[in-house]
Amino acid sequence: MENSNPNQQRRLELEKYFDARGPFAYLRLVQMKRAWKQSNRRELTWWESTYIPSVVSGIWLTSKHFFHNLSLHILHVFGLFKDVPAAVTFQYPEKPRPLALRSRTRHRLTKREDGSPRCVACMMCETVCPARCIEITAAEHPDPNIEKYPAEFILDLGKCVYCGFCVEVCPEDAIRMDTGKLNIAEYSRENMIYDKKRLMEE
Repeated sequence: MENSNPNQQRRLELEKYFDARGPFAYLRLVQMKRAWKQSNRRELTWWESTYIPSVVSGIWLTSKHFFHNLSLHILHVFGLFKDVPAAVTFQYPEKPRPLALRSRTRHRLTKREDGSPRCVACMMCETVCPARCIEITAAEHPDPNIEKYPAEFILDLGKCVYCGFCVEVCPEDAIRMDTGKLNIAEYSRENMIYDKKRLMEE
């Protein structure tokens, strides 16, 4: 009986490591994956263990791209194969890199024909924004056909994560991220806060 109590205590101590919902369950899973990889990993051959094939393959791939682009650039100088593009380095900021059509850039508010913002202050963009960087103050619109308009539309680019949720959720297509402007750096936090007038000028 004297030996059974220590064994029972030891067993209880070890059971916490095998509890499927315990704090050590994830650690056991990692250990099992590591053991499986070690037991199922293919052994490297002597030739592979020298790493010579990998080094030669890397040098060959780099050289292939280098000489291919160099040859095309030389031919372009003489006016040959102009329709075959070669890799180039964009000299930013003098020559910015072309952006994809779906790129999310600086925001802007779209306008109606009379120059007023298309926004109807429905608060959907402010509600969906995960960074809470949009603040809208609604007011009654003088036109009876339009219920509301934004008396103030504040967008803090210092908080914005450029997720594009505000563009997707807007029912009036009032806010877009298609200005093509990526340079949002400023010297102060206050300059990164855009009001309605500044957003409509973008």
